[in-house]
Amino acid sequence: MSTIAHARSHALVHAWRGLVSGLAGGVVFGVLMAAAGMLPAVGMLVGTENAIAGGAVHLVISAGFGLVFGLIAGAVADRPWPVLAAGAAYGLFWWVAGGLALMPAMLGMPVFAFGEQAWTSLAGHLLYGVVTAAVLMWMSHKEV
Repeated sequence: MSTIAHARSHALVHAWRGLVSGLAGGVVFGVLMAAAGMLPAVGMLVGTENAIAGGAVHLVISAGFGLVFGLIAGAVADRPWPVLAAGAAYGLFWWVAGGLALMPAMLGMPVFAFGEQAWTSLAGHLLYGVVTAAVLMWMSHKEV
């Protein structure tokens, strides 16, 4: 197998594992969001305040961000502390970029507002990142 084909094969494996891992992280974060009543706001990204639609949008976003995380961190997925730290940092990044900036801006709300939901969102994003990293690590050991 050529070096390029081998690199592409690894990238596809990392992307697939990241997508699945991101869904797992998204489900866990989604439970927190549902309990906090945050899913209708996510639904507003597609024009509805429906919590089920918000949950679906959240899972699609989680899968996409997980795919990217798999590409970024897949090479260290077999090393627990580096991949878990990368997951926490990734969650923190998306809290700032997504939860505090992009989503509020898309909904016409103030950006970088630090109310009670912002702190719940921080906890959820960190949880998302760590769960995504843990599942990615588990999958790298299982040869899935």
